[in-house]
Amino acid sequence: MDVREQRVSFVVTASRREQSFAALCQEYGISRPTGYAWLSRFRQDGVNEIAERSRRPLRSPGQTAPELELQVVAMRQRYPDWGARKLQVLLGRRGLELPATTIHRVLLRHGLVRDADRSQAATQRFERRAPNELWQMDFKGPLRRGDQLGPLSVLDDHSRYLVALQQVTSTSGEQVREHLEAAFGEAGVPEAMLMDHGTPW
Repeated sequence: MDVREQRVSFVVTASRREQSFAALCQEYGISRPTGYAWLSRFRQDGVNEIAERSRRPLRSPGQTAPELELQVVAMRQRYPDWGARKLQVLLGRRGLELPATTIHRVLLRHGLVRDADRSQAATQRFERRAPNELWQMDFKGPLRRGDQLGPLSVLDDHSRYLVALQQVTSTSGEQVREHLEAAFGEAGVPEAMLMDHGTPW
């Protein structure tokens, strides 16, 4: 039987009082509070109120205000190829500070995210077979406001182990070499390293 039929059967049987309420709830696989709720709805409003009620809240105080959503939608329509992070920058310049995740949810609600824009799940992991086959090295973004340079990061491609994460004062080759030599002494020398075309390398 479907959910509505099951509930009607339950309240009819409960109304007959032919067995204990606890036993009846156990027979239908529901808790006693749920059973009392069904029975109460049935007694107040009849059979029509036995159907499943929506659990959606009547109000969503955390949802973005409609006038803000309109600005997000208008910006997306002006720049249809831009995602939430780029739109966040443009909206911020207009004084509208919204997290990128909020902007993305607004775009989803309004059907403005194409299937091609959605992140596709990776079908294969691209990683080396064993540690020290390949290290990846790069400078990260500044950690604190006012910093000109972020830390030097060296990552093992297989294990994702952070071989080195060192704050540096410049991108000079000398500092990079110093931290790399320390990493070699601690973790061994990798078979290969991957980095961009920056001057320190």
